[in-house]
Amino acid sequence: MDIPVYVPLNKLHVFEDHPYKILENEEMDALASSIAEYGVLSPLLVRPMEEAPDEYQIISGHRRFRAAQLAGLTTIPVFIKEITRDEAIILMVDSNLHRERLLPSEKAFAYKMKLDALKHQGKTCGQPGLKSRELISSEESGRQIQRYIRLTYLIPELLQQVDAETIALTPAYELSFLKEDQQHDLFLGMVYLDLSPSLSQAQQLRRLSEENLLTPEAIQSILSRPKANQKQRFYMSEEKLSAFFPSYFSPSQKEAHILKALTYYQKHLSRQRDLER
Repeated sequence: MDIPVYVPLNKLHVFEDHPYKILENEEMDALASSIAEYGVLSPLLVRPMEEAPDEYQIISGHRRFRAAQLAGLTTIPVFIKEITRDEAIILMVDSNLHRERLLPSEKAFAYKMKLDALKHQGKTCGQPGLKSRELISSEESGRQIQRYIRLTYLIPELLQQVDAETIALTPAYELSFLKEDQQHDLFLGMVYLDLSPSLSQAQQLRRLSEENLLTPEAIQSILSRPKANQKQRFYMSEEKLSAFFPSYFSPSQKEAHILKALTYYQKHLSRQRDLER
């Protein structure tokens, strides 16, 4: 059984191009507080750096490492594994894929890193009786893995829209085939029109791009077309409504009062019609 050793934090280095986001949020604050009180209960997994054997690259435990820094620790328990970079990448990806909340961008770069590492090791889909997607993930279909990996071709602004669920995964896959300047034009069009592309619109954009016909005007034209099953929206400016409500009213309170007023007005019209009969 491996025995953890304590290593100074300044001897540890985050994994280059680590695909998982380390967020400075309430959960991180809670973890830092717990570590400050009880220490790091689960040791990190590290490997020696090739260029500096007395220093280490973190494979698993980046959140605990950051929390330990915030808690003011100077040393941290680690398990040291003598493995290659490719082996470390595969272990790093696998040790994080079980997390409940993974952003599409995190999966995208994790799958791509693992696929590249497997290729370096010579493990390809050409091996008898072995599917490459089974080496990458036992829970995702090969098609789904391909969709995620294609997300790495999106510009950061569009990838953020995928993480925010403004753009769904399948349309995002189609958009990943657009040229970089076309993706920038698309993002500007989305912001200007306050619209996001459906799957059919994304497929149209990709088709025009492949035909070298995708212009900023074409992008706005496609985005502006009504989507299938899209309900028509009604907007009223905040300026027009402000005269009727106190400044502290929330949008939901305004909506409730408007619906109540319309109900009274509808009853008033009904009574007027009854009197006129």
